[in-house]
Amino acid sequence: MSRRFGFRRQAQPNWPDYLAARATQAADPRLKRYFETGLPDPATPISEVPLMAMDFETTGLDSHRHDIVSVGLVPFTLDRIRPAEGKYWVLAPRRQLSDESVAFHHITHAEVADAPDFASIIDELLAQITGRLVVVHYRQLERSFLDAAFRERVGEGLLMPMLDTMSLEARIHRQSWWARLRRWAGRPMASIRLHESRQRYHLPAYTGHHALVDSLATAELLQAQILYHYSWDTPVSALWR
Repeated sequence: MSRRFGFRRQAQPNWPDYLAARATQAADPRLKRYFETGLPDPATPISEVPLMAMDFETTGLDSHRHDIVSVGLVPFTLDRIRPAEGKYWVLAPRRQLSDESVAFHHITHAEVADAPDFASIIDELLAQITGRLVVVHYRQLERSFLDAAFRERVGEGLLMPMLDTMSLEARIHRQSWWARLRRWAGRPMASIRLHESRQRYHLPAYTGHHALVDSLATAELLQAQILYHYSWDTPVSALWR
């Protein structure tokens, strides 16, 4: 983590200490409640942790220049996914949609014309993720956009540990000894994108770049990753970042 996120550079931030500190420092009462609730103890088995898959579609890839246009949430545990309890919002970005972003996520100018601002969903979004570990595919993107959206609307950032299914795939398919051997042998690196990662576990193909569908896809991917490569007793601190 860089100092921009409030941490010294280290492999694994001390998330319990960070959340506790933010609970005393947060000025916005909604953020204060979130941080006071905290998350399960780091030693808690992943099977006992309530999870929330989250995905954003955005106007671009730079959280300083672009904005969120849709949010998808799907609550789940390792043994059950609850898509009927999921949430989906289309939002009006404060930065203009580009033709490239429309082609990517298919959210049009007409759809966002009367959509609400991100500020209007903050209360419900926080209620949904409070006490749950957020699960994403590519935390650098999701974390930076979430933090930027809160800073712009609330004046305070929102950072928390996330379980990143892309990072878990990278550990197996890019950082393991056999993955390094493949590279030394001139073999191409395995893709760790969401669609290709799901294919390795024989999960069904979904239409991508829809925040709610990608949240569901991420939840299913994590269940498969834990089944194939980890244990239900794995402490959550070994998985979150």
